[in-house]
Amino acid sequence: MPSAFQIRPATQADGAFLGDMVVEAANWRRGGARPRHEVLTSDDHRRYIAGWMRPGDTGFIAVDANGQPMGAAWYRMLPRSDPGHGYVGTGVPELIIGVRPIWRAHGVGRMLLQRLCDEARAQGYARLSLSVERDNFAATLYRSEGFAVTQSGIGRDTMVKRLR
Repeated sequence: MPSAFQIRPATQADGAFLGDMVVEAANWRRGGARPRHEVLTSDDHRRYIAGWMRPGDTGFIAVDANGQPMGAAWYRMLPRSDPGHGYVGTGVPELIIGVRPIWRAHGVGRMLLQRLCDEARAQGYARLSLSVERDNFAATLYRSEGFAVTQSGIGRDTMVKRLR
């Protein structure tokens, strides 16, 4: 499997692919596939892509040597009135990341995460937050990239990375 890939900024035209990545993120467990329409219409997940690319939305797409998308990481500012699972407060963007299963454990998620954190820092944000189910292997990646658990919920944790 080729290991070469590039990271490019996400555009408004990437909205459908971001939807695919929300589905991947929701279905990270082997054999736990919820149908795409069920994930994307659920209150838990639609807020992460509805109306993509609003002011303040920022993201990156990993593409293989043929330009095919492999994964994405993005953040949104969610309002207190419609918070995501990783909401920690006004002014703290919430990160979402998804990688196609075939590309997991190849460094794609780490590169996307690093690029997104660098961009958030450049845009002047002090922190980024996310939510992860406690038994998701991605929690190890987040810890290794400087995210720390700030709130524990039922089966999931909210993690925050300080950017400055």
